[in-house]
Amino acid sequence: MEAKKASGRMDTRTRASGGRLEEHDIKFDPAFESEYAEMMARAVKESRGERKRRLLEEHGIAEKILAYVWWQAVGSLKHLHPEYEIMDLRGTTRYADYAYLPSPVFGLLLEADGFGPHWREISRWKFDDNEERQNLLLIDEWKLLRFSFDGLKDKTVRCKQTILMALARWGRPIGGEKVELNVYERAILHYATTSDAEKLTPKLVSHELKISLKTTISFMSSLSEKKLLTPIISLTGRKMAYLLPTRRLSTSKRGI
Repeated sequence: MEAKKASGRMDTRTRASGGRLEEHDIKFDPAFESEYAEMMARAVKESRGERKRRLLEEHGIAEKILAYVWWQAVGSLKHLHPEYEIMDLRGTTRYADYAYLPSPVFGLLLEADGFGPHWREISRWKFDDNEERQNLLLIDEWKLLRFSFDGLKDKTVRCKQTILMALARWGRPIGGEKVELNVYERAILHYATTSDAEKLTPKLVSHELKISLKTTISFMSSLSEKKLLTPIISLTGRKMAYLLPTRRLSTSKRGI
């Protein structure tokens, strides 16, 4: 399974019978397969009870694709724990598809949500409990990223960018190493994610953040190199403005 550069879709091949996506329909990188197998074997060996049952019976293709997208973005599965068991603030045991725990003071939960009978036919009680579950986890200071199964398959580039932007914003380690963002880069990225501007020019950012144009140009370029901003290139090859990777200019406003 590899992301196609043009469309950001995974190389998936659904079977003719039923069109259901199965694990053997997807081409995974061999290096990922090896690391994923080691992670799962270790988790099964260390778990018991309900967590072990979930690992053996419920941890399926959606969760594996989520791990693969994470692996492509971050470079490894280090510090990733599948079917992680959590006790919420009301004393209820909860499970997350994955927990990323690079340090004792930082925890990120990752989940893949499918749009199938389970969600379409969910009871009112279960729907309410799911909302409360998320609220309690966030109150308890867990970070949380949720991805749809379709998004993981068809918009892998966007999902990887979301992961990297989240880790950069929260300033936490990736595989034991911190994302290197200085105070100017963090300020620019914060402005980019909160501004209504469709495209960000160095002049605009310099004015809004009250920093020199030279400094702004330098650090917007460095954010581009770190894949956190996407440059808009003129016909002469100059970087005229920038976008967040998840944003796109409307065709009526390109003008460059």
